[in-house]
Formats: sequence, C-alpha cells, structure tokens
Amino acid sequence: MRLPRQRWLIGGVLFAVLLAVAGTFAIAEALKYAAAPTRIAIQAQPIASFDNRDPTRVRFGELEFRGGLALSSNFKAFGGISGFHIESDGARFLAVTDNGSWLRGRIVYDKGKPAGIADAEMAPVLGSDGKPLAARGWFDMESLVELDGQFYIGIERVEQIVRLDVASNGFAARGEPIAVPPDFKSFPKNKSLECLAAAPKNSALAGNLIVITEQSLDAAGNIHSFLIKGDTVERFTVKRSDDFDVTDCTMLSPSELLILERRYSPARGVAMRIRRVPLTALKPGALVDGKIMIEADMGYQVDNMEGIAVHRNAEGETVITLVSDDNFSVIQRNLLLQFTLVGE
Repeated sequence: MRLPRQRWLIGGVLFAVLLAVAGTFAIAEALKYAAAPTRIAIQAQPIASFDNRDPTRVRFGELEFRGGLALSSNFKAFGGISGFHIESDGARFLAVTDNGSWLRGRIVYDKGKPAGIADAEMAPVLGSDGKPLAARGWFDMESLVELDGQFYIGIERVEQIVRLDVASNGFAARGEPIAVPPDFKSFPKNKSLECLAAAPKNSALAGNLIVITEQSLDAAGNIHSFLIKGDTVERFTVKRSDDFDVTDCTMLSPSELLILERRYSPARGVAMRIRRVPLTALKPGALVDGKIMIEADMGYQVDNMEGIAVHRNAEGETVITLVSDDNFSVIQRNLLLQFTLVGE
C-alpha cells in the first residue's frame, strides 16, 4: 500500500526531529567526560553473513565477506562513528565521531574474523586552546586521515579541516585549522566535507589531501572535489549517479582511490556502494568516475555506512573495513564489516 505524500512528509519531519534531539544529547554527553582518555566497554555482536537471504554466500562483486560486528556501549557518548583509520596490523584503530570525540581500540580476531573490540577509549577532540572542539560548535566530524605523521579531521558543520599531532600527544593533541579554499563556505549545509584521503608518497600527487564533498554539486550535478597541498588548491569533480552521495574515501593502493557512497530515501531505503578510481584520473578540471566494486541495499547487513579503511594482513590479503554511523539513533546500528579483495 502506497502511503499518502502527507504521511511521508510527517514521518520525515518526525525522524529529523528525533535525529536532532539525539545529536544534541550526544554532544552534551561528549562534553561531560574528561579530556583524558576514558576507558569504555564495547559490546560486539558477531555478524556471520552479509546477505540476509543467503547466509552461505560470501562473494559480493570484487569482495569476499570476512565477518562483521554490531557495536554498542553503555557509555553515553559512544556512537556516530564517521571517520576511521586502521593501523597496518589490522587491529588497532582510531576513529572520530559526530559528537566531536576520539575513539580508539583494538579489533580482536578469531580465525581471521572480527570477534570483538578491546582496549577501547574515548576522549573529546581538542582545539588549539585545549578545550573540546565541540564546545565551540565544531563537531560533526566526518573524515579522518594520516598524512606525513599528522592526522587531519574534516568537520562538515563548519567546513574546516584541522591537523593534530596524535603521534606525539595522543588524545591531548590540539587541532590546528589549516587553510581551506573559500568556496568551502558555499557548500550546502550538511552536504559538505565527507572524504579525506592522503596521496601516497611515491605518487605524482604526494603530499596532497584528497577532499571530496558529500553532495555539493556543480551545475552539471557532479560532486565538488579538491586536491590541497599547503596553499595550492586544485579542483576536480566526481560523477554522481543513482542518487548516491559520498561518505568517505581511502587509498586502496598507491595507484587507486576507493570512494564509499550511501543512498537513502524513504521509498528505497538505505544502500551503499564502493567505487575504485585510478589516482591518475585526479587532475585539475577532470570529471572522475570509477568501477563499482560492490553495491548492497537493505537485503544485506548495511546501515549508514560512513567510514572506510584498508590494510594488508599477514597473509598478504587486502582487507577493507567499513563502519557505520548510527546517528545516535535507537533505530540504527554501529556496524563494523570486513571484506577481502578478490578476483585480481
């Protein structure tokens, strides 16, 4: 039965109100705990299969499902995971959340599959004055990347990128804003900075931050994107198709970029896909597209997928980790999913 348009609109408004209330509460909770790391317990419910209709299926496009976890915690500031970085050991990770918090921990494996989270800690991300960035309204942190030993966070709400020396100072690191192009201020609200990636040292783009917006579009309907290196800024666009919006990106290899995307509508539900793009395609003025590696809708174990990271395990396999942002909502989940790249 098709619901009347008015009921869809009412439902959408109520959902938006609930998200706003949940987000405000989560930010308030994030500001309550100390700047020093707070140890938290994370419960992890294993996800044994990715396809809800065929639990035996493991191959999805170019990827093979390894396993996943649905994460929860009684710690009230937990949730909203949006930017995710994994260390080369495939276990230790660092993440940022919508409420302006750090989250770090260690993925525990059982026979190569994610089985739990250990050593988890949270703390507010600090500004240059040593106070939580969220206290000045700098939250909605959507992306995280390491470049030349420094971490960079993209903050959507204020269209800013901050640099932090986490290696030297841990969670006490202070965020220093970097220079960003003036056109950042023209982005539509809640549709701006979603992706940060770092060009490899041995590439032609070495030293560049790769910045892709969520849904800030040019006149042709394609996604505004940037290469930033110091004061030098180059612009390109990413082709938008089938109502998918960019939520994150990362390097697959020294020569390829992965772009994580999400689609949502009341009629079609939520879906995610990953595109792989040759790094050589990222040139000033270029329109960039890429091959779809995987696409999954609500028939699979997906949610609001917003973070992507890559590592190579001891067996030499390329492992892709995805995380979702629950928007601090009781009807969404914090998922961690892992796939292996196959078929090359």
